[in-house]
Amino acid sequence: MTISVPAAPAQEGATRPAVAEVFVHAAAQIHRAAAEIWPGTPVRLEAHVPSVTAYVHRARVGERTLYAKTSFLGVSLVSLLRGACGPWPTVLEAQREYVTRPDGLLPREAAQLRVLAGLDRPRVCAVAGISQGVLFTEPVTGPSLGDLMMARPGDTADLLALAFAELRPLHRSGAAQRLDPAGAIGERSIAGTFLRKFNGLSGAVYMVRVGEERCEASARAELAELVLHSVDRLRMMLPATKATTLAYGDLKPEHVVFPDGADGRPALLDPGLLRAGPMVDVAKLLSRSVLFLAAHRPSPLTCRLIVDGLAEFAEGRAMRLPGKDRRLRLRDLLTLWLMDTVNILTTYLSAPAGLPLPVLGLVLVERAVPVLRMVDAVSADLANGVAEHGVWDGALRRALEVIS
Repeated sequence: MTISVPAAPAQEGATRPAVAEVFVHAAAQIHRAAAEIWPGTPVRLEAHVPSVTAYVHRARVGERTLYAKTSFLGVSLVSLLRGACGPWPTVLEAQREYVTRPDGLLPREAAQLRVLAGLDRPRVCAVAGISQGVLFTEPVTGPSLGDLMMARPGDTADLLALAFAELRPLHRSGAAQRLDPAGAIGERSIAGTFLRKFNGLSGAVYMVRVGEERCEASARAELAELVLHSVDRLRMMLPATKATTLAYGDLKPEHVVFPDGADGRPALLDPGLLRAGPMVDVAKLLSRSVLFLAAHRPSPLTCRLIVDGLAEFAEGRAMRLPGKDRRLRLRDLLTLWLMDTVNILTTYLSAPAGLPLPVLGLVLVERAVPVLRMVDAVSADLANGVAEHGVWDGALRRALEVIS
């Protein structure tokens, strides 16, 4: 769950938590948690893993290398550092209570990983331990889906199919009934995140101030306009599909890892299981693959082959139904793709200047204008009643332009 604390919209200046305060507390929390799980075992924090959602550190615990993750009040670090949960003393008091809750974000994630580990599929990283709001997981090594798409662009559709083969048990009709609603991670919902970010007065202020600490003034005006127009349109297009299946919840090319090479089964990191429609996982992987490519900008031929593979993969899942159902599913896919892209980009753009971003995020801040122009154009096509197949073809064409 995301805990509620009394707070006004984002606080200003010195009332906001400082990055140093948050990071020092999180590092100490990791040491305390490790000492409770493995008493007497030496613990050394190695590389910090930049993230906008949680505090993540590679840690050496005895002879083992693990990843330690802690969440503040179930909200993103960007929201926390912008003052959404109040000043640091308020956050600290609420966090002490939050880490004891069995329904916190990371206890739910640990429970999901353990359930998934007991199934034949999907293959996931192993839980090493959880205590005091800190989740420790075993590392998974090997090339990522993003790496392999870049190295073998002609195999993109097959690589994506391998990833989705792991999700078959989750995507079966009726699978949603197997997840207790209390154990779901709604924080990973595309539509839910979109509505939380862009709702009411705080959402309007958020959009106007996008890029405030990350971009030049000349770019900020266009970014705000693109976000405002796109959000206004997408808000009217929320998918009405029933939540009949489970979505894995946080699929992205960097977090689908192939420990046994490109021909072996992949392992998936960071689950966020929730009840959802059938297009949510497809949309997330499509959105994040385009963002991955927009940051890496491979050769024109590689771009073309990967986009063709993305199209083949997505069309194979959206267009197997009769005419009307196929159009609705394609519209859902397009809408969710655009919403997810806006969610991710605005989070990076809104990150305080002192928060370390992953390399991908840093590059996407620089590439935000062309990516959001794509979102603006495709959302306009959807809003103006262009036939779904025409919108889809236009979206793929514009995506190719952005990543090239």
